[in-house]
Amino acid sequence: MKLAVRVLLGFLAGLALWWSATPAYNRLLAGMAEGAIRAVERPRATRLYAEDRRLVIDRADFPSTSDRPSLPVDDLTFDVILFLSLAATTRGLLRDRAVRGVAVSLLVLFALHVLAVVANVEAFYATRLGAWSAAHYGPFSRNLWATAMHFWRLVGCYAAAFLLWWFLVRAAAPAAPTASRAPSGRSSSRAASAGGPSRASRPRGRG
Repeated sequence: MKLAVRVLLGFLAGLALWWSATPAYNRLLAGMAEGAIRAVERPRATRLYAEDRRLVIDRADFPSTSDRPSLPVDDLTFDVILFLSLAATTRGLLRDRAVRGVAVSLLVLFALHVLAVVANVEAFYATRLGAWSAAHYGPFSRNLWATAMHFWRLVGCYAAAFLLWWFLVRAAAPAAPTASRAPSGRSSSRAASAGGPSRASRPRGRG
C-alpha cells in the first residue's frame, strides 16, 4: 500500500475517533483534571464539567449569579489525529509489538491531555480573574501557567504525537527486508581463465 494512502487512512481513522469520542472523552478529562487540581488547591473549590465540546470551569466561591467561563477542548486533544496519521505509515502496524506501542502511546497522550487541561484551568485562574488572580497567584506562578498553556498549544501537542510515534511505534516495527548480496564473481572469472585458450609455446630452433 502506498505511503500516501496509508497516511490518508490513518488521518480518517484519527478524525473519526477524535470527533465521535470527544463528548465522552471530555467528561473523562474533566473528572481527572478536576481531581488533580483539587488535590493541591486550598480550599478545594474547583468544579469542571463538559458541555458540548467545551469544558466549563466552576468554583464553589464563584458568585451564584455570575457566568461560568469555559475552555475549548478540541485544540488540546486533536493531536491524536496527527499521531494516528503517523502510525499508519509504519510497516507491520498490526503486529503485536507495534499494536502495544500504539496502545501505550494513546495512554500517554491521555495523561498529557489531563495535564494540558490542568495547565489551561490554572492559567485561567492566574491571568483572567483580575484582582482575584493577583491575590492568589504571584508573578512567577502567572508566568509559569501561562507559558505551560501556550507551550502545549503551540509546540507540545505536535511534539508529543511525533515523539510517541517515533519511539514507541516506529521503533517497535519490524525492520524492512534488505536485498541479498550478489554472488561474488571471483569463481566465475577463475573458471573463465582456466577454460580459456592456452598460450602457444615458442617453437625451438634447429641446430
